[in-house]
Amino acid sequence: MEYRIKADELTRTLQVWDELMPGRRKIRLVACGGTALTLMGCKESTKDVDFLVPDPEEYHRLVDFLTKAGYQQVTQYGWKRDGETILFDLYPGKKVYVTELLTSPLARGGSQKWKAWNKIEVLVLNPTDLIISKMFRGTEVDIQDCLLLLSKEKLDLEKFKRRYRETAQYEIGEAKVLRNLEILLKRWQEVDSEKRK
Repeated sequence: MEYRIKADELTRTLQVWDELMPGRRKIRLVACGGTALTLMGCKESTKDVDFLVPDPEEYHRLVDFLTKAGYQQVTQYGWKRDGETILFDLYPGKKVYVTELLTSPLARGGSQKWKAWNKIEVLVLNPTDLIISKMFRGTEVDIQDCLLLLSKEKLDLEKFKRRYRETAQYEIGEAKVLRNLEILLKRWQEVDSEKRK
């Protein structure tokens, strides 16, 4: 069975990082993907931990800390320590894996504070950009997650569609991600009409 991490276990790990991290300057981590859904209470757990680290200097300090703490870079974005099961995907800047967000998640409305310690602050990516980043990949799990978010967050669909289409203009596979939007909207319409019965 695949290992999954819950919010309380992630909290304990980040608290330890906060205690061990040298210096006084903050590092802001913006939860995205399944991690954001877990911290928002939409999902019980996630298979890996996804964080955007928008500030380049904070990203380099975090990577330096992780390297000294025994973590190794095992994928393009993934960091893991021998003997541990948690994989931390750390995305520098405003790019979630391959999806470039229109604005920094640190800009007003880009994220919401979840928890803060002395040196680490965890924020959660705003629901619109979270759905966009998941639907640009567009697996069945992503679609299910986005349907869950749409039902929980009550987004303005017209604003969401405009931002999605604007973000898609900068995507190499624009036609594919726009098809993913149509799939999501069709599925949402089915879910929404079922609720009204």
